Amino acid sequence: MNFPAYRLFDAVAHQLKHFPKPDMLNAKTDGSWRSFSTEEVSSTVNQLSLGLIGKGVRGKNLSAEESDKIAIISQNRPEWVFTDLAVQQTGAILVPIYPTTNPQELEYILNESEARFIFVSTRELLEKVRSIKSDFLRGIYTFDVIEDTPHYSALFTPETEVLAKELSDIRSQYSPKHTATIIYTSGTTGTPKGVMLSHENIVSNIYYSKASFPFPDQPQTRTLSFLPLNHIFEKMITYLYLFSGISIYYAESMETIADNLREIEPDGFTTVPRLLEKVYEKIMIKGKELTGIKKALFYWSVNLGTQYDNRVQKGAFYNWKLNIARKLVFSKWRAALGGRIRFIITGGAAAPEKLLRIFNAAGIPVYEGYGPTEHSPVICVNREEAGGTYYGTVGPPIEGIQVKIAEDGEILAKSESVMQGYYKHPELTAEVVKDGWLYTGDIGEWIENRFLKITDRKKELFKTSGGKYVAPQPIENKMKESKFIEQIMVVGNDKKFVSALIVPSLHAVKDWMQEQKIEIGSNEEIVKDPKVHALFRSVIDHHNVQFNHIEQIKKFALLPQEWSVDTGEMTPKLSLKRKVILEKFRNEIDEIYN
Repeated sequence: MNFPAYRLFDAVAHQLKHFPKPDMLNAKTDGSWRSFSTEEVSSTVNQLSLGLIGKGVRGKNLSAEESDKIAIISQNRPEWVFTDLAVQQTGAILVPIYPTTNPQELEYILNESEARFIFVSTRELLEKVRSIKSDFLRGIYTFDVIEDTPHYSALFTPETEVLAKELSDIRSQYSPKHTATIIYTSGTTGTPKGVMLSHENIVSNIYYSKASFPFPDQPQTRTLSFLPLNHIFEKMITYLYLFSGISIYYAESMETIADNLREIEPDGFTTVPRLLEKVYEKIMIKGKELTGIKKALFYWSVNLGTQYDNRVQKGAFYNWKLNIARKLVFSKWRAALGGRIRFIITGGAAAPEKLLRIFNAAGIPVYEGYGPTEHSPVICVNREEAGGTYYGTVGPPIEGIQVKIAEDGEILAKSESVMQGYYKHPELTAEVVKDGWLYTGDIGEWIENRFLKITDRKKELFKTSGGKYVAPQPIENKMKESKFIEQIMVVGNDKKFVSALIVPSLHAVKDWMQEQKIEIGSNEEIVKDPKVHALFRSVIDHHNVQFNHIEQIKKFALLPQEWSVDTGEMTPKLSLKRKVILEKFRNEIDEIYN
């Protein structure tokens, strides 16, 4: 299919022409929602562009190295999008950085990208930027009003007729093939790499995704945004919303998502599986607090949900029971998400199949998709259309994308969405882009010759000392179906057998201990308790039977603290940093094998 020859910043003019809105972007300020209309966004972006041009900020068409780079480190808010659009219009290249990035990585990214200016949201992030050494930074601007640093509005330059023409002339210089952004990957495998994406890369992905899911133009639709905007999935979906006339509301923080959902009653949002797991855990904790018939009805409904299958007719009696569960129990789940959810799209990691079944049974449609930053990002997504979703897969390839599986099982993709390359690293680019094909590093297989199933990461496959290859992800995903397992990492490279590091779900374990009349101590005491170990042995043995002898977890260590971004074991998109965990818990692993 064809897609328009747009640049990303054309989204504003497109919306102004087709569906100007009073609430294009929205954020909560001082306890109330503040809306920015399409016209106000357009004016703000143009004034900021002119201010940057006045500072000498420029692009050079088709030259990422020679174009100026502008960095941003901020939580999601309208100012993030204003800055992105304004930078694009100058031809400069935006370098977005996760707010949780540690100072060492921040320094590396700012120096490698040679960022001239940086926009920061809060004093905390300002202090982080000030703590590092950059040879290239010439200025810092803030979104919050902070006494000793220029506010970003200081750059605003009113549009005169002459300046408006100057900006229009500058915009017209940049083709869709110009680099729009350099996104540094979150670094599960070492030093971050800057992925160069052109306007065409991202716009092609937007229009292929719009046609495939599908996302028709929907000016009445509202969405909540909370995944970091510096992640390519949230950035791409933001522009998809803008080109489709969909209003965006920004969550105040990760902690206020539940409140914000109830306030704005969105039609949908994007997320990662870890956050869906957290929602489900909270629901189950509340369910456990119920008593009598309400508690029995709750667990009866959840059990019905686990049996749900959109591809198999379960008969009139099952459907009758499910309708009762939806009216009496699941309606409360939907109300907690605002009551109007039509779609939740999840990606970034494998979503537990059990979770997909339960949420969809509850009338909360969750669609799993897949794609790396290097593909702008979407390669596959499950569909809204009848028969377009298959739980446990990431769906069919979207329109316009060629996908094939290499002899060794690696997933390859080819389209206009494939990145321009890694910034300053042509040798790394040559390793993953060959004859136009992107070598994703993911291992997969076809289901029904249509749906793609991701089975593992190529680099995460390990070989036991007996020479047998083991794929850790399917084992981890199956084990996480247990309510007692919060997080797990399977290990065993060059070892005689497979083992695991496990972070227990302490809520569930403490409830179990209470039922068993076992004294509950500190987290450190709980993970050492022999009866708790016996519980986990039974959980693991229960799931082990689904794997062959080589893949079965023989031993394990229980850890007292949850892995997180702040403590360094998780990437900002909540994937395991396997190398970090292996190093950090080397003593525990050694103890397993000793």
